[in-house]
Amino acid sequence: MADGVKKRKRFKLRDAILSVICVVFACEAATPAAAIGNSQFFWWIFLIIAFLLPYGLVVSELGTTYDDEGGLYDWVRRAFGDAWGARVSWYYWINFPLWMASLAILFPATINLITGGEMGTLPSLVVELAFIWIVVLMSFSKVSDSKWILNLSAVLKLIIAVLLGGLGIYYAMTSGFASDMAPATFLPSFDANGLTYLSIILFNFMGFEVITTYAGDMEDPKIEIPKAIIVGGIAVAAVYLFSSFGIGAAIPASEISLDSGVMDAIGIMSGTGTVLFAVVGIAFLATLFGNMISWSFGINYVADYAAKSGNMPKCFGRESKRNGMPTGSAVLNGIVASALVLLAPLMSAVGLDGFFWIFFSMNIVFLLISYIPMFPALLKLRKVDPNAKRVYKVPGGKAVLNVICWVPVVLLVLSVVATIVPFDGSEAELSKIPMLIGVMVFVGLGEIIRIWSARGRKEAYKGMASGPYFTPNEEEQELLLSDASDNAPLPDQVGAEA
Repeated sequence: MADGVKKRKRFKLRDAILSVICVVFACEAATPAAAIGNSQFFWWIFLIIAFLLPYGLVVSELGTTYDDEGGLYDWVRRAFGDAWGARVSWYYWINFPLWMASLAILFPATINLITGGEMGTLPSLVVELAFIWIVVLMSFSKVSDSKWILNLSAVLKLIIAVLLGGLGIYYAMTSGFASDMAPATFLPSFDANGLTYLSIILFNFMGFEVITTYAGDMEDPKIEIPKAIIVGGIAVAAVYLFSSFGIGAAIPASEISLDSGVMDAIGIMSGTGTVLFAVVGIAFLATLFGNMISWSFGINYVADYAAKSGNMPKCFGRESKRNGMPTGSAVLNGIVASALVLLAPLMSAVGLDGFFWIFFSMNIVFLLISYIPMFPALLKLRKVDPNAKRVYKVPGGKAVLNVICWVPVVLLVLSVVATIVPFDGSEAELSKIPMLIGVMVFVGLGEIIRIWSARGRKEAYKGMASGPYFTPNEEEQELLLSDASDNAPLPDQVGAEA
């Protein structure tokens, strides 16, 4: 037994930091960051201080105090009840099929660059649908069975990032910078273009809460979790900056393609059609699978957990009888993503293009929105649940805590608005309209689903101030997931008087 305990305590700080990099770093997100231009260096530093640090502290406290499977959803539901828990679970889930659809569209486009050919519409759709359903099938397995894919993806991501940065330095020394390197270009940009892409940097910080699940395997989680989040965040920022520097060295910021920027930069610096170009392209495609698989586990578990609490439709709560994995959510991921990629050619026929960025930006918006209630949730839980055992507690008094919680909320709201709301009548700004419409449609759909999921409920849980927190047992989960036609009432515990 002693040996077993000792074995569990071997999860070191460096392991946590590497896990953060594996989950958080996405190669395809380096291109939109590079499109900000040299001012991105200012924004990275500013957002590390103004967002990443507070975000890391808040996640550290919530994740080590409330370690239920629902994670983000659970924290918000504890504080504000079923209504906001349902909204967060929907926003957190819907971001994933949008992201998967954007990467599916990127997949055949990258193959075209590698081969120098041009797929037709039908072959492209076949490749896109194959990408989606391979990811879905792989998410049926336990994370331990897919560990080799995640580790390989992490290694390939770092290799591509280092290669991009290294080639950028060499290219700049031999051919000069493609971008303007005047000191004024490093000053923060407040124009519509610069502010629009700020959401990319915030998106690149999301996912650090995964570290809190390792608390039981750490020697001193009170010290190691905040340190892993902050150090890991700075490491991720450094990797993004290095790779973005390589892209910017080869391509002027104004000419960077949001979908093919990584391959365009490699092609300019090493030559298209070379062995290096093909190898990097294949590695890049492999990282797209790694991104989806690493995120699918957390996304599907949250949706499954929310369904068992009556805050997502019962189909999200279906699990594999073989290994208990949440297959219902995984299949729905595939259905929604497939519908989106099949819709793209129809929309192209009426003159609407740029679907990678449309779906990718909507994915970013919903992920950012899902985190907004998390910060006030900490303030609420501190007030209504003062006796909770807090392994880690955000330092400082009430005034400091308010700053730590509300500054990130302001930044998230501003970034969401800048991403989807047109600032003027220019072509670039008007291109946001499809994203704005898409976000409004999915928000409205989420409200319908929230109300539909709660049918038959006697009384909604309104948060810890109105009664004890309710976690359903197996029998109660069956009732919560039963067909509405049975009119089966929810357990009394779900009510505010639980």
